[in-house]
Amino acid sequence: MARVTNSPASRKRRKKVLKYAKGYFGNKSKLFRYAKEAVQHAWQYAYIDRKKKKANMRGLWIVRLNAACREAGITYSRFIEGLKAAGILLDRRQLSEIAIADAVAFKALVVKAQDALKAKATKA
Repeated sequence: MARVTNSPASRKRRKKVLKYAKGYFGNKSKLFRYAKEAVQHAWQYAYIDRKKKKANMRGLWIVRLNAACREAGITYSRFIEGLKAAGILLDRRQLSEIAIADAVAFKALVVKAQDALKAKATKA
């Protein structure tokens, strides 16, 4: 009876990890022990940064909106408050695209927001 090992599966698993680690510096791309650790860290960073990317993009949209709002003579926070009061349900991504691509439409949104703020102030 021959001794049974898990050699093919182990080798396949190790080769896969080393393939992921290709391009890493030094031992991290050559030796399984170090490559495994480097790949695991890389996956952790990738996972975290996929979440960070969403926050960074939202921040960028807000910066763009703030700049466009100030050119139109209103602050960002008052603009958002006015849009909510007017019942306009556009997210920051869409608003920043409008601000970049269509200045006339953005100015119309600013006017609607200002009108809704005035109506809200007279109500209260």
